[in-house]
Amino acid sequence: MRIFDPHIHMTSRTTDDYEAMYAAGVRAIVEPAFWLGQPRTGVSSFVDYFDALTGWERFRASQFGIRHHCAIALNPKEANDPRCREVLAELPRFLRRDSVVAIGETGYDSMTPEEDEVLETHLALAIEHRLPVIVHTPHRDKKHGTRRTLEVIAHSGIAPELVVLDHLNEVTIEMVRDRGCWMGFSIYPDTKMDPGRMVALLQRYGPERILVDSAADWGRSDPLLTLRTGEAMLDAGFTADDVDLVLWRNPVSFFAQSGRLDVTPLPGFELGGDARLFEGNSILRGVSAAEPTVATEGVR
Repeated sequence: MRIFDPHIHMTSRTTDDYEAMYAAGVRAIVEPAFWLGQPRTGVSSFVDYFDALTGWERFRASQFGIRHHCAIALNPKEANDPRCREVLAELPRFLRRDSVVAIGETGYDSMTPEEDEVLETHLALAIEHRLPVIVHTPHRDKKHGTRRTLEVIAHSGIAPELVVLDHLNEVTIEMVRDRGCWMGFSIYPDTKMDPGRMVALLQRYGPERILVDSAADWGRSDPLLTLRTGEAMLDAGFTADDVDLVLWRNPVSFFAQSGRLDVTPLPGFELGGDARLFEGNSILRGVSAAEPTVATEGVR
């Protein structure tokens, strides 16, 4: 089973997670920008974080055989902080980097006018830079928030096939499907969706335009729940081709719209091979010929 996790926050995970993900079949991921667990106090914190997403985290993932891509945005949780909104002016230079395959995650948290403005700005940037968008639907009043999100998307003029609305559930899937956007589902141990509920939705609505992710943030989460969803699909009678469509070909199709996606196997990687140590540390600080360099500000 090959897996592309289209929404996972690896900054909050350990190298043990990367090893387990590779063993489970994960070969590519997209890491959207999100918050740090506490409020940022200025734009410089974002700049360092975006540099890490497009450089260090990509390099760290490559040491475990996983292609790392990212999405860049001011996340909705911090869109209400005037100190954070200043980062919007910095986004274009990061959106030109080779490993950035989308804008996100953007969307709603508390449904404020400030979040309206930030979402509209991100959608305009997506049109300008010809990038897909990952949209976060709010955890509170999800039905109203999803409906409002779809209205803003329609007003922006962006093509719906360039947008995925994530963290959906049984209440919101139909309205997103009917608007032509991609449908994203985060599989969690206790909240959002679980493998059984996801299989039931796939049985009812089919696998087209559906993305399944683990999100795997700072809280209780599991980066292997994509695998568990694939196994649950097989147990329910789905074919291996159905599983491959949901867990691999769908995310490839969505993010390939950026023109930057690279899901070719990393050369020379063997899990469990001899560790190359750097002064006693198992994570390299440099770059070898078999591994990708850190991202530059190259254009498409």
